[in-house]
Amino acid sequence: MSEPEYLVPRESSPTVSLSEHDEAWARQYATEELLIRDALGATLRTIDHAGSTAVPELVAKPVIDILLTVDDPADESAYVQPLQSAGYTFHHREPHWHEHRLFKKGMPHFSSDRPSDQPRVNLHVFPDGCNEVRRMLVFRDWLRTNADDRRLYAETKERLARRQWERVQDYADAKTDVVAEIMARALGTSDQASNGEGSPAPTRTTSG
Repeated sequence: MSEPEYLVPRESSPTVSLSEHDEAWARQYATEELLIRDALGATLRTIDHAGSTAVPELVAKPVIDILLTVDDPADESAYVQPLQSAGYTFHHREPHWHEHRLFKKGMPHFSSDRPSDQPRVNLHVFPDGCNEVRRMLVFRDWLRTNADDRRLYAETKERLARRQWERVQDYADAKTDVVAEIMARALGTSDQASNGEGSPAPTRTTSG
């Protein structure tokens, strides 16, 4: 897969710090959802709390993952400036991967110098109706209800978090096989689910 086009420097983090589930994460998401809805108005199509912080009883990096869909992420004039006005930094674009755009708030996420008055947020922008969004939400909902796979995922994350990483995304990528295994069960099949391009789904782990 091609490298994203980074608009700001990537943050390095040799260690990954996991936290026990915090009920404040749901409140932080609710606050950000209102801000984003106010900023985007009719441009917004769907918005959801995703990733490990959206799953009770699951350890996670304390970074809220938000899935946002708009009609066409390639039309950045429709949403970039409003999101920046709401406090988000445009981090990178990936036209080759479902037209994904990533925004961040509360940067740097993994430094003692980070703003103390803001939650840490990754805001993922995808096109409305994107199958990748559906798969991410299926994965979230399965972990919410399946204790065995929630435990497996937590144990995998805790094991990987004990290692040193050049980038946080490298830690996320290392979970791919386990994510694919759990996703297959979530979709009710013993085979790895495909995103239509021959890749397991979700096609990438972007969260906690």
